[in-house]
Amino acid sequence: QVQLVESGGGLVQAGDSLRLSCAASRHIFSNYVMGWFRQAPGQEREFVAAINWSGSSTSYADSVKGRFTISKDNAKSTVYLQMNSLKPEDSAVYYCAADPASVIRRIPSSYPYWGQGTQVTVSS
Repeated sequence: QVQLVESGGGLVQAGDSLRLSCAASRHIFSNYVMGWFRQAPGQEREFVAAINWSGSSTSYADSVKGRFTISKDNAKSTVYLQMNSLKPEDSAVYYCAADPASVIRRIPSSYPYWGQGTQVTVSS
């Protein structure tokens, strides 16, 4: 059974930092691309960042490049999203997702497994 459980969301002020965590089933964590997506009210789900199974390759949306960092801890089967210099426009529900592909893909429909999401709200 595939399980993805996010945590770490909350309410912060603009300029603050947050770290999201996603605990994954071990059998997918070591073989799948792990991605973070977000969805604001009334908007489509959008790609934020992803990391390949080995951690050797990462990809970021232009809107977060230089501010967000994705990483993984294989021993803990956990992927992280460190979010710095947060802006009000970063407010959304953030989702962790897993893709069995060997290359990073940015399209949400490519990811068959999803967590329940965690809310991030950035006040101005």
